[in-house]
Amino acid sequence: MEFNGNQTATDVNQTKPIRCIVKLGGAAITCKNELEKINEENLEIVSTQLRQALLSSDKVVGMDWSKRPGISDIACNVAGFRDKLSVDSTNFIVVHGGGSFGHFQASNSGVHKGGLQQPLVKAGFVATRISVTALNLEIVRALAREGIPSVGMSPFSCGWSTSGGNLPVADLSVVAKTIKSGFVPVLHGDAVLDDVQGCTILSGDVIMRHLAAYMKPDYVVFLTDVLGVYSHPPTEPNAVLLREIAVGEDGSWSITKPTLQHMNNQVEITVAAHDTTGGMVTKISEAAMIAKLGIDVYIVKAATSHSVKALSGELREKIPDDWLGTVIHFSREEVQ
Repeated sequence: MEFNGNQTATDVNQTKPIRCIVKLGGAAITCKNELEKINEENLEIVSTQLRQALLSSDKVVGMDWSKRPGISDIACNVAGFRDKLSVDSTNFIVVHGGGSFGHFQASNSGVHKGGLQQPLVKAGFVATRISVTALNLEIVRALAREGIPSVGMSPFSCGWSTSGGNLPVADLSVVAKTIKSGFVPVLHGDAVLDDVQGCTILSGDVIMRHLAAYMKPDYVVFLTDVLGVYSHPPTEPNAVLLREIAVGEDGSWSITKPTLQHMNNQVEITVAAHDTTGGMVTKISEAAMIAKLGIDVYIVKAATSHSVKALSGELREKIPDDWLGTVIHFSREEVQ
């Protein structure tokens, strides 16, 4: 089963519609200025919120039966599963960024620029994948400890490849079968082969768009380390949180809330020097393309009461005035 942006896909392999696709931003779940360091507190809170928002039971029966550093015992509650008639599951997908994992290796070797014939690039490709798959394992374990039946899936291992840095085709058959079997796929940004330049970095945000286009979720949530999309970098005193962005049929977009004077659609954004995936620039672009499909997108700070509302889907009915985040939605009206 293959999908590209020009195809109309059907959900023949799905038993029920996808409720939500969630992107865990790398900066939200790792300490981005400390090499390969996970933000344990945030990851634990996010995992708990995902369970509370997307699973039907409050009873936690962990599925991480592996030994953890510094802990002598293995938490294997076999009896807890004997009492369960089935494993709680709702159809959703998790994608995560790299944060302090992978970006250092990729940027220092030039993997994102291609050139696999160069020894440094080839070594960087290997090093990048070691780093991002290590993070993927830890996120899967954190979700499994919350009773979420998570399965890590790497784009490279799924056979995904790019052409000139673009993802024209993605074989989603394994993802679809995984969901149909009652598991939650956990994908990530990855180093992949490229038929033009040899290799590149496929960002989690681009993966989000392709998954949304095929799976047609009810809504999409991007969890970040800031409240949402700002008019300027949020560290600047004149930065304003953009509460609502409308995307037109032609892909153009406009800020509909709040009303800002003397401002066009150009949002000023900074990207970390080591970020090989485009940072917030790519996130907004991909989110707008998802919204153009008629799927509401919520960009919100992870591990907050605001992210709980976004994950649960309650914002689809009405967005309360005290909710802090950015919603990007499709509008058939002409976008100014």
